[in-house]
Amino acid sequence: MDVRLVAIILCHIALLSGQSTGGRKRPPTTTAAAPRHRPTAVEDEEAADQQESECPEPNGFFADASQCDKYYACSDNKITEKLCPDGMVFNDYSSQQEKCDLPLNIDCSQRPALQTPQPAENCPRQNGYFAHENQKICDKFYYCVDGKFNAITCPGGLVYNEKSGICTWPDEAKKKGCSSQDVFNFRCPNVTSEIALQHPRYANPEDCQFFYVCVNGDTPRRNGCKMGQVFNEASGKCDWPRNVPECADWYRGVLTDEELYNLENPKPKETTKEKEAAAARRKPSRPSTTKRTVAEDDE
Repeated sequence: MDVRLVAIILCHIALLSGQSTGGRKRPPTTTAAAPRHRPTAVEDEEAADQQESECPEPNGFFADASQCDKYYACSDNKITEKLCPDGMVFNDYSSQQEKCDLPLNIDCSQRPALQTPQPAENCPRQNGYFAHENQKICDKFYYCVDGKFNAITCPGGLVYNEKSGICTWPDEAKKKGCSSQDVFNFRCPNVTSEIALQHPRYANPEDCQFFYVCVNGDTPRRNGCKMGQVFNEASGKCDWPRNVPECADWYRGVLTDEELYNLENPKPKETTKEKEAAAARRKPSRPSTTKRTVAEDDE
């Protein structure tokens, strides 16, 4: 056979063999997952040391950096996370005291976050002072302890101040709908600046015992006279009803004429010397003695 023909045949066979294998896909290679790293005893010890190093001092109580009602207790450099009761915040005044306090007493402006509220009846949180749910009721509020409320009413003329948690003058509370004019339904008359500086007084048109002091001439504050007296607008002072014709009968049905007279003319109080002299004049009474008769002895 011709050598050339043999070479051509061999080349043709090789070509066919390459085409038959070239269309096959190479099976995908699989990579074994890397074994999960387990911390060694040394690494565990380092992690524990890192946790212990979070204590600013070996012992004490320290506020959380962002949450006002969260704090940490450190004992021998071991840290424990703690949480105040709902409605209370951590008092960071002293690191030696573990104390939760009312938010009214603590500045939480730098760590404003708080735990999720746990509301109860009339208590937005379990503990604290809270305004009445009706925004138009200014003189009532709630004091909550462990989710149980106690309703409190401010003295006459005062309203609940949400910022301080106590009853104050309406102009100090600065609560919408609870201004002096809203609460008292009274407007101070326009006066000169000279009179305004004297904080003028005006009678309460609905109650003879009370009057209004207009602070700086424009902010009314309600004040009152003691029992038995009424406000005398002519003198700007508290006086006895007999001296104020329009209020002469104000206490009729409340106080008798005798009670009113005794209030106006109280008996002088005894001085210490007078009390001692009166005590010295009193002679101690001797216990009574009973003579026993012969008949009683015989019995």
